[in-house]
Amino acid sequence: MSLRFGLCALVCAVLLGFGFYLQYGKGLEPCPLCLVQRAFFMAVMAVCVVAAMHAPGPRGTLLYSLAAAAFALGGAGVAARQVWLQHLPADKVPQCGPDLYFMLENFPFSRTLKTLLSGTGECAAVDWTFLGLSIAEWSLACFAALFFYSLWVAWTRMASAASSSASR
Repeated sequence: MSLRFGLCALVCAVLLGFGFYLQYGKGLEPCPLCLVQRAFFMAVMAVCVVAAMHAPGPRGTLLYSLAAAAFALGGAGVAARQVWLQHLPADKVPQCGPDLYFMLENFPFSRTLKTLLSGTGECAAVDWTFLGLSIAEWSLACFAALFFYSLWVAWTRMASAASSSASR
């Protein structure tokens, strides 16, 4: 089992667990962009769990790391969009829209996806902060850390493979 990928999966599980705690323990309902970010955390976690169980060689490590980095980058983009919405002046915030379940039942998938990714007025609300940062800002920081960690895992694995093949 690959400890580096396992650590990344564990971090994602803890972040998701904290999100569920805020939702069910503290009553904070996630907005559409929060739900998309959760999906990206789940995707990074899934890639890392598979990679940890597979314990790949250098080429596989590169592929798994790039996949995890790509999902982390996608999540960072969504989190950055929400941070941008949260910093808009009140008169520029988009109108609140229907919740995700209503959209899935009543809208075409393309419209639901567009609304999810662009965010609504509820995505601009800051309901919780820690050390002066909102959930979206913390999420952005975590996605950035996961992105750079994934690249570091790939880099160190490729470097160790290159040095071991050069010493033969």
